[in-house]
Amino acid sequence: MTQRAYPLAQTAAGKIHEHFKHHLSMTVLPQDKVGSLPDVDMMAEIIDATFWASLRQEEGYDPRMSLAFVSREQVENPLLFERTLPLDPQALTRLAPAVERPGIHLGVWRDEGELRVWGATRHLPALCFVLEVFAPGLLVIKLSRTDESGKFINVAVLHGDELKVIDEHAASVPDCPALLTSLLGLESQFASAAAVNVLIQLAVSTRAHGRGGTLLVVPARTDAWLSSILHPITYSVSPSFTVLADLMQTDAAERKRRSWQDALTRAVDGIAGLTAVDGAAIINSEYELLAFGAKIVRRSGWPQVGQVMLTEPIEGADAMVADPAQIGGTRHLSAAQFVQDQRDAIALVASQDGRFTVFAWSPCDDMVHAHRIDSLLL
Repeated sequence: MTQRAYPLAQTAAGKIHEHFKHHLSMTVLPQDKVGSLPDVDMMAEIIDATFWASLRQEEGYDPRMSLAFVSREQVENPLLFERTLPLDPQALTRLAPAVERPGIHLGVWRDEGELRVWGATRHLPALCFVLEVFAPGLLVIKLSRTDESGKFINVAVLHGDELKVIDEHAASVPDCPALLTSLLGLESQFASAAAVNVLIQLAVSTRAHGRGGTLLVVPARTDAWLSSILHPITYSVSPSFTVLADLMQTDAAERKRRSWQDALTRAVDGIAGLTAVDGAAIINSEYELLAFGAKIVRRSGWPQVGQVMLTEPIEGADAMVADPAQIGGTRHLSAAQFVQDQRDAIALVASQDGRFTVFAWSPCDDMVHAHRIDSLLL
């Protein structure tokens, strides 16, 4: 294998480098609190080696791993190898089983003029370059947030010969849902950070079960949404299931406890799992589960949805007006109809192939707006 055998590595590195350079130039954090930026060639080398590693199997398993460009001195309590390892596909594939769990990163740094793997870490400085392998040939470039949440902002997705660079200005369009704003790493002016974070977790968990599904979020303390649902509802919940809602009522101090976070994960996964049942799961804006397996119907007296605005927060991706049938199957069409009829609701739709779309009503365009966000959920 020759250096840069992955043709997209150099091109991707050039574009991604500009994103990181911009974020680093804007931060007000002290220099010792932020990550170091690899140059374009080093970034391309990391992408190239990781791409080829992602295509190799170790004992029949596809590798999953995360690499971070960070020195051992920049992190707390690192796991250090006695001898650093070469940054090559074979070495990375062999290491992958040890770091496939979430939150563990292989540390990559310069050593005597070349990039080598020095060990592993759970702690990263702000704005650190991170590359994650999600599937063979599917890589996601991320940077760590400037807060202490441990979360990341997606910068780009490489899938085979396709490069998608996230458009950070996508949230500046009118009517941008708070969910999308948060995924882009920007402040949300529409909802609390905790509330948006739960929607993101629900989206990720719904996508993860791989069966496809729809989650409708309707306003609390109103039953207007019932006019868009076929009756009787096979799996209506009465009284409403409030485990997730109760967790969201706890104070900030309690939310920092591991026990609360584990309980939240279980509650989120439980509700997301219900979306695998044919039909839609329905929660209200206070996170009370109202029903699942619900069949969406057109509201009496309202027109059939004819067109939707489709956007994806990717550089170079233009907004387009399309027939709902063009962007997905029955789930997408019914979700678009529901949002047209219930304009203060949103619909989260996962396809079996991994695509994920948020439907919300756009007063500016006077139509349903479909936000394709699967590139942000990886």
